[in-house]
Order: sequence, then C-alpha cells, then structure tokens
Amino acid sequence: MKTTQRNSNPYKNTDSNKRYFTYDYYLRNTFGGKCAKVPLDAGFICPNIDGKCGVGGCIYCSGRGSGDFAALPSIPLREQYETTREKLSSKWNTSRCIAYFQAHSNTYAPLEILREKFEEALSFDGVVGLNIATRADCIDKDIAEYLADIAERTVLTVELGLQSVHDSTAEAINRGHSFEDFKKGYELLRNASDKINICVHLIFGLPGENREMMLDSVRVLSALNPDQVKIHLLHVLRGTRMADIYENGEYKPLEKNEYVSLVVDALELLPPDTVVARVTGDGMAEELLAPEWSKKKVSVINEIDKLLYERNSYQGIKFVQ
Repeated sequence: MKTTQRNSNPYKNTDSNKRYFTYDYYLRNTFGGKCAKVPLDAGFICPNIDGKCGVGGCIYCSGRGSGDFAALPSIPLREQYETTREKLSSKWNTSRCIAYFQAHSNTYAPLEILREKFEEALSFDGVVGLNIATRADCIDKDIAEYLADIAERTVLTVELGLQSVHDSTAEAINRGHSFEDFKKGYELLRNASDKINICVHLIFGLPGENREMMLDSVRVLSALNPDQVKIHLLHVLRGTRMADIYENGEYKPLEKNEYVSLVVDALELLPPDTVVARVTGDGMAEELLAPEWSKKKVSVINEIDKLLYERNSYQGIKFVQ
C-alpha cells in the first residue's frame, strides 16, 4: 500500500491526515456528524465594559464583543436562530445545530435571566448542544450548579476567555481579571460537573508578549487539562484601541510563518485528548486592519498541517503530565 499522510499518521484522535484533535472529528464522534453552530446575541455585556472591573472592554474587542457574526441583540432569540440557521443551511447540510451564545460574557447576568435565555435556546428545533462563551470571573457557585444541570440534559460547552496566563498582559489588554481569578472560575465549573466541557481561549500575538510567553501560556493551560482549546491570532480591527496602537506604529503583528510555527509548537505541548476547536480565527474582513495574511484562513490551516508533517510531529508529543 502506498504511504500517504493519512495512513502514516501517528496521532490517535483522527481519521484523516490531521495530526491534532479537530473540532470536526469531535462533532462526528459526539453527534454522529457535522453540526451547524448558530451564533446568538442575547444582549449581555462584560464587567470590564460596564465599570465593575473596568471600562472600555479588551483593547482588541469589537463593539459587538466578538459576536460580529450574530444577529443584532434587538432581534428575539428565536428569530435570530431561525434566520441564521437558514443562512447556514447552504454551507452545512445538517439538521443538527449548536446554539452558540457568543457575544460578550454570557453568564454576566442574574441567574433568572440566564435561565430564561438558555432554556429558550434549548427548546429550538434541531438544537443538540449549547455553547456559552464567557469569562471565568463571571462564574459563581450558583451559576456553576445551573450549568451542571444543563449538562445533564444536553451537550454543554462553556468557553472561557483566558487569552494569556500573564497578569502583565491581562493588564495591558484591559482584561480586568488575573490568572488566579481565571483558575477560581475554572475550578468552580470543573468541580460542578464532569459533564461540562470547558473550552479555553488563547490569543497569540498580544502586545508585549514574546514567543516564550505565549508558549508558557500553553504549558500552564495544558496542566489544567481543558476539554477543548481555541487558539486565536490577534486581529487588529478598525474602531478598537488596538487599532490606535497599531496605527501609531506601536504594535507589529505576527508574520504568517511565526504564527504557524507557534501553533505547531502549541499543539505539541497540549494534552493529546484535548479538542482543538480552533487553530486560527476569523476577523470581519471589512473591519480587519492587520494582519492581511489572516484573511486566507485555509492557507494558514494547510501550512500548520504541512509543518506538523514535516516535523513528523503531532498533538501531545511534548505534553508533560
């Protein structure tokens, strides 16, 4: 038999040439096939916007709080879901959907409000799972217990934006919480239920961080054994404070080869059974200032695959328990 990248792949959590635990592979093994993730904006905000721990939000965040691909929060949730689901139907040939509360911090509200929004989403036709993006400092004991209850009834993923383990970086980006704060929220979720999938976000290319700092974040996070990880590239978007820093010549974005190499290094350090839900992100094309190369997302992913193959490497090869 001819040797191919697929049949010579040493990585276990795959059925393709991919040398890391892709989200597609996770979906097929969890739900039996692809699912459409339907972004929803429930009108929540963040504590580093409204003054609780800061104002203005993170310096890179758009006015929609990373919910740029969702419908406007003024539109009822059911209408958001049905309209967006219809738009996605041409791309994803599936009846299975994951309701994705993406914009801002989706546990930053009284419990009764959270219950109202999440229970409504669970009632939508075709919903097989729920993804809730939030901050670890927006998790308390009561919220963790309610999320544990949801996890008994559906596949629940709680996405926690960490971005970096370095408190100096958190201060520079106006994150509004420390790494210790993150760990408290993370542990509340972990202790509440082992059925809650915890997905942690990291951003590469944050101002002031060098390569070793970024990889330190991966090492520290790996020791927590998250269920999923999303690796993002810092996008400089128009209208943000990050855009002002960039346009003043005070920030240099990562080059494509730097980012690809960083991601491969990170994959090697991650636990082999952690789902890699993203290896790069999408910035709204009309709002993106830099880096331009990030618009060619497929090319970036292909380069990551190529470098893993050239190194004869794979996710977890350098993971230390």
